Amino acid sequence: ITRLHLEDDAGKLTHVRNGSLVDFNRSGTPLMEIVSDPDLRSAEEAAGYAKEVQKIVRYVGSSDADMEKGMMRFDASVSIRPKGEDKLNHRAEIKNLNSFKALESAIKFEIDRQKDLWSKGEKLEKAQTVGWNDEIGETYFMREKEESDDYRYFPEPDIPPLHIDKDRVEELRSEIPEMPDVKRGRYVSEFGLSDDDARILSEDPDLAAYFEEVLEKSENAKLAVSFINTILMKHLKEELISVVDQKVSAQMMADLIILVSEGVISNNVAKGEVFEEMYEAGKSANDIVKDKGLKQVSDAGAIEEACKKVIDANPGPVDDIKNGKDKAIGFLVGMVMKEMKGQANPSMVNDVLRKLIE
Repeated sequence: ITRLHLEDDAGKLTHVRNGSLVDFNRSGTPLMEIVSDPDLRSAEEAAGYAKEVQKIVRYVGSSDADMEKGMMRFDASVSIRPKGEDKLNHRAEIKNLNSFKALESAIKFEIDRQKDLWSKGEKLEKAQTVGWNDEIGETYFMREKEESDDYRYFPEPDIPPLHIDKDRVEELRSEIPEMPDVKRGRYVSEFGLSDDDARILSEDPDLAAYFEEVLEKSENAKLAVSFINTILMKHLKEELISVVDQKVSAQMMADLIILVSEGVISNNVAKGEVFEEMYEAGKSANDIVKDKGLKQVSDAGAIEEACKKVIDANPGPVDDIKNGKDKAIGFLVGMVMKEMKGQANPSMVNDVLRKLIE
């Protein structure tokens, strides 16, 4: 990062065929501009950098950085040079990119455009400002770019200099929360999460806080990750909402996980019928299990009776198991679960089937 400076939003221009429309709705809104060193080598690297910036400003609470709401935009400067040369050539600055996809696509196109100019013996004679047409996937010329001296920077006489001493800097530094990359590493080392699971949970500070609260109350990292990153995230993505805007509190999710870990209900029942009603109606897992009679059957006699019935009805898979084809046990377990309407303890079913077949 070269520098970060504060500005007021000047508004928005929308250019139409016979003129321009001026939108002052955002005028005066404070914004910060982060200027980066020319140290990114590809469109993918630039998009990755932008995603990390979004995570950081969200974590420190300086912005929600929702691109859909215009809270975060990018200007990307693209310049190419022959391998081995250090001198930067004139650049094209692509203005107001409003998504990571647009950022990556625009940079790729502009790199190819400038390479094509070089292949023809041409190059940018002056710095340019260009726009991005997302529909056709091309940049377009807007104007020749002013050099930095032409911006006419001067001190604002109504705003006195603000001096921040070292003590204040250290105080602010101490208030900075755990950053997403640090959190991601901690989730892997402390809780044994996979890199992918840790990345998903650490990207959003609200989701990370939700996970940690569920984990604290349920004491089961494996199930907490499984429930949050699969069934809960599926709903959040479909509805485009945050974890704080849905009905399943961390305590409710922890209670559901405890029911599974204690063998009261099966994993499939928990992720299916129980969670769906929790999510839609905001009811507790315990109430749903009680009202619908979903408590898992662990009665050895009832399970053995169902297993015998399934074994008698499926001689083929039974012979396969006796001949060493162990995968067939999964089919029989499924048939027993069906026979017992999904309420049998699958681990007990597996054990009883093997004992009876042997």
